Amino acid sequence: MKERTFLNIINPFKDKIYRLALRLLTSKEAAQDATQDVIIKLWNQQDKINDYANIEAFAMTVTKNYCYDQLKLKQNNNLRIVHTNYDNNEISGQRQLELKDEMQWINEILKSLPEQQQVIFQLRDVEQYEFEEICKIMKMKNTAVRVALSRARKKIKESLIKQHSYGIG
Repeated sequence: MKERTFLNIINPFKDKIYRLALRLLTSKEAAQDATQDVIIKLWNQQDKINDYANIEAFAMTVTKNYCYDQLKLKQNNNLRIVHTNYDNNEISGQRQLELKDEMQWINEILKSLPEQQQVIFQLRDVEQYEFEEICKIMKMKNTAVRVALSRARKKIKESLIKQHSYGIG
């Protein structure tokens, strides 16, 4: 396989690999390194890549496993979630501050969830993966994925409602 053909296969979901790595490793630098390492792993297995029915799902599985391995190796206790909002000049300063606070609350809530729920939430609600793809990536049954996602969403919703209603009533 030529380099250009390989890049044409990988480029459409390269950003998804990065976002999943960022969710798991919580450091931009570690996520960038992970993305590069995963792409290199895929390149090294290019002769087998066409054997997979869904190359994107395979790449996400490789990313998940790579990140778990990195977390085990380095015991990344010094990493923390840092997300930035995209700059949008049309949003007022007050609204930007509110969105930033909301993202911080959501990130804190996500950190309190079990890791499996965090990953499933990321794959489904952020990356917009189908349930069957998530099942393959997570090596779980459809019902287990749906239950985990439902629990994650419920916890996020309850925590946000509690946060927003604090001091009212």
